[in-house]
Amino acid sequence: MTITAPPHARTLPRPTWQTISVQVILLGLFAAALWSIASLKINVATIIDSIGNAADFLSRIFPLDFPPIGELAAMTGQTLGIVLLATVLAVVLSIPVALGAARNTAPRTVLRMPARTVIVVTRAIPELVLAILFLRLFGLGAIGGILALGIHSIGMIGKLYADAIEDTDPGPRDALRAAGATWWQQITGGVLPQVMPVIVATALHRFDINLRASVILGYVGVSGIGLELSAALRTMNYQRGMALALFIVALCVIVELVSGALRRMVLGDKAPARRGLYTRLRDRVSKAQGGWVDRKPGSVQAPTALRTVDGRYRISPPWTGERIARTVYAALFVLALLVSLWAAEIDFSRMAEGFGSMWNTLGLFFPPGTGGIGDELWKQLIVTLQIALAATLIGLIFAIPVGLLAARNVAPTPGIAKGFRMFIVIVRGIPDLILAIIVIVVTGLGATAGAIALSVGAIGLLSKLIADSVEETDIRVQQAVVAGGATRMQVLIAATVRQSGPAIIAHLFYQLDTNIRAATLLGVVGAGGLGFYLMNAARVMQFDVVTMIVLMIFAVVLIVEGLAIWVRKVVS
Repeated sequence: MTITAPPHARTLPRPTWQTISVQVILLGLFAAALWSIASLKINVATIIDSIGNAADFLSRIFPLDFPPIGELAAMTGQTLGIVLLATVLAVVLSIPVALGAARNTAPRTVLRMPARTVIVVTRAIPELVLAILFLRLFGLGAIGGILALGIHSIGMIGKLYADAIEDTDPGPRDALRAAGATWWQQITGGVLPQVMPVIVATALHRFDINLRASVILGYVGVSGIGLELSAALRTMNYQRGMALALFIVALCVIVELVSGALRRMVLGDKAPARRGLYTRLRDRVSKAQGGWVDRKPGSVQAPTALRTVDGRYRISPPWTGERIARTVYAALFVLALLVSLWAAEIDFSRMAEGFGSMWNTLGLFFPPGTGGIGDELWKQLIVTLQIALAATLIGLIFAIPVGLLAARNVAPTPGIAKGFRMFIVIVRGIPDLILAIIVIVVTGLGATAGAIALSVGAIGLLSKLIADSVEETDIRVQQAVVAGGATRMQVLIAATVRQSGPAIIAHLFYQLDTNIRAATLLGVVGAGGLGFYLMNAARVMQFDVVTMIVLMIFAVVLIVEGLAIWVRKVVS
């Protein structure tokens, strides 16, 4: 018996007004991005016209002039020290903020709103603006960069920690509560152990981001490689400047690879591990100290014996291979922290003086003002939005094929997936500032250079997010479509892309949000938009104008984030 639909009957549910609104918003953003690309004159003709400039630029940067190895090592150590201290500061501050922002751990409901506000505000204020404030307070050096990167990082780290805390299993905490544990004992015994892998992995990821962000802080006086780079380019010493830029790119890529490997180790690798010599020796030590079985990442450790070899009961965990490894990692981390404190050369007496004059310094930034250029600021805000929209669309166009080929469940072979994953790592490792500097020299000052530079960076981030979203799709849906006789392309469109579509839309809004803030920062080196006026206002000490620019960007970011939350709710 065949069941057929009546004539003119709908086979799909009618779209709701929310769905129609989302479609209108997405089409509107797409049209705005196309208008931005046309307005900024990003086209093949512009690139062809710049070929001569590119050839002339290449002739002026060779031979590259690297600093002496001692100076380069000192600059690198100082930069890495600043980034490490800033990341640790962010983690320390983000944990209590996340506990207050998470629904299941906030001591009082009234604390959730202030905690969420801290996350939103710290994420919306660019680290460059924070650096301007702290350098005014504490003078040139490392402390301004540490505080700027650390406080800005709370916006990302605090949000991810809060989300991880809300996803924890309530069982361990309920058991501790039933046993009479206090709130803090419940947190330390039942919540934090569950999210510890996320805490470490997120910190490693933020370390990568802070390393790339530290470069631009050199333009306002934060010590390290960024300061030397800005000095070289300001004097048009392109041989030294491009040598430092190449070294920064290599450093960022290496750190990205190392931190990625550490994140996989912390979060666990689904692939079966080979039992090497170290693993076998570690297991022998474990058995000799009480028979405890070392656990693999993600599994639950359980003792096979509660007695030692001499028959006594244990009152503390044995020194298993995993515990020995954790102790070694903790010791190395403390050592790195001490070396970073020494390399950063922090002047604590200057810090005390800065805190003493804090209120007077903050008074320079308030109330906000336009400095007589209010109309121009609004025009440049439009330009900043054009840069962000154009870069997001261009990045998406290239990121879709790259991200799909980097996904292991879509790529024709594992080798192709690994190759594209490596390409993504390399592209992501190049700081936006370096890209902007190169494009500016080739195409000239202006918003076009900023959009092109940001679009390259968007390819790296969006490709990774798309690849991860595609790999997380339910393989059973794809197998069902294959069983129906679908081709590889039909499986990709009907099953894979259809499942990952909501996540990709959310990633687009995240990339747009990121590009708006990044477009502001790249204006510092002449890439157009509000950043140029932000830097000029800071140089002539019109700090009220700096505050006005921050508020303008803050308002736009809030609007984009609000749209993103609503769209995610509708499409999910």
